Amino acid sequence: MLIDEEIVKIVGLEEKALMLLSEPDRVIHFRIREHVPPGYKMVHCYVVYHNVARGPPCKGGIRMSSDVTLEETTQLAEIMTFKNALMDLPFGGGKSGIAADSGLKPEHKRILMEGFAHEIRYELTSGNYVPAPDLGTGPREMAVIFGETHLRECVTGKPVGIGGLPGREEATGYGVSAIVERSAEFLKKDLQDLTVAVQGFGNVGGWTCAFLAKKGAKVVAVADKEGGTMNKNGVDIEGLKNHAKQRGTVRGYGGKEISNKELLELDVDVLIPAAVGGVITAGNAGKVKAKLVIEGANAPTTKEADGILEKRGIKVVPDILANAGGVVASYEEWRKGKSGSRTKREETYATISSTLFEEFDQVLDCSTREKISLRKAALVTATRRLVDTMSGRGWL
Repeated sequence: MLIDEEIVKIVGLEEKALMLLSEPDRVIHFRIREHVPPGYKMVHCYVVYHNVARGPPCKGGIRMSSDVTLEETTQLAEIMTFKNALMDLPFGGGKSGIAADSGLKPEHKRILMEGFAHEIRYELTSGNYVPAPDLGTGPREMAVIFGETHLRECVTGKPVGIGGLPGREEATGYGVSAIVERSAEFLKKDLQDLTVAVQGFGNVGGWTCAFLAKKGAKVVAVADKEGGTMNKNGVDIEGLKNHAKQRGTVRGYGGKEISNKELLELDVDVLIPAAVGGVITAGNAGKVKAKLVIEGANAPTTKEADGILEKRGIKVVPDILANAGGVVASYEEWRKGKSGSRTKREETYATISSTLFEEFDQVLDCSTREKISLRKAALVTATRRLVDTMSGRGWL
C-alpha cells in the first residue's frame, strides 16, 4: 500500500475506507491467443481497476513489457488512484499490462493491440476504462484502439488527426520540467543555475531534457538502459536526440561515458529518475548526492530509500505530483473527445502548469502544516479527496 499508519492517523481514516483502498476493486486477467506476433503462442494481459470511487472511467496507461506482472500492474493502478485524486480529476485509478517485448516491430504491436482491444471491448466502449500510452506503447497503439471502437473518448494519447490533443505526447515531460522550475525555490536558485541529471531518454526523459534545456537549465548527464553520457558544461540535447534516433541509445554520444549507477550518484542539484521503477534503493540512497529528486517515473524510489533520503535532508517531489502532466492532458483530451472541441498546444501547456502548480501549493502547505515529507503530504491530500468522494457516494 502507498499509505502508511502515519497517513491513516493524519487523515483519520476509518477501517472501511482503509479496506477499500487496500486492494483493487477489479482485476481482469486474460490471454491473447489469436492476435499474436511471430514467436508468441499466447500473450498474458492484465487490466486492474484499483479504486473506482472517482470513476468510471478508470484512467491509466497500457504498459507493454516482457516482464509485466499482475503485481506490477496493480501497483501502478494504485498510483493512478492517488495521482488522479491529487489532480482532482473525475477518474478512478486503472492500469493495464501486456506481457510482450516493448521492442516489437510496429506491425507486430498492432496485431497485439487489436487483440487487446477485442478482449476488453466492453470495458472500452462502456466507458469503464480509458487507456493511454505507457512504457512500450505510444500514439500509434492508441490509434489502433480508436480504430477498433470508433469512439474518440475511449482512449487518450491518440494522434492529433483522430482527435488527439496537441501537446499530449510531451505532456508528462513538460509537467516534470515545470515542477523542476517550481521546485528550484527549495534550493534557493533560479532554474538557469541548476545542474540536472536525467535517467531515461524515452518519452518522459527525452521531453523533460528538451524543455529543461530550452528553459536554460544545465542538463549535465543523461542515461538510458544501455548507459549514458556526461558533460559538465551541459549536454547538447538536440544532438543527443539525433544520436539516440540513429543508434537507439544515448550511449556513445560523446563527453564522458557513464553508467546508470554513476548517474544516480552524481553531485548535481537535481536528479530526475524518469525511466523505470525501483532504481533508488536502500543500497544506493546513501550515495545520492543530488539535493533534490524529482520523480519522472512511477515509483522510482523504494520505501526504504525514501526514508533514507528524508533523513539525509534530500527533498523528493513524488511521482503522483511530478509526473502528473500526462494524466492532466489526458483529461483534457477525454473531455474534448466528448464535446468535439479543439485545443492549441499552448493551451495544453498552460493547463498542465496551472493544475500542477495549484496542487504543488496544496501539497507544500500540507507538508509544512503537518511537518511531513512532500510524498506523505501528497498522499494525505489525495486520500482526503478519496474519502470525501467515497463518503459522498454512500460507500462509507
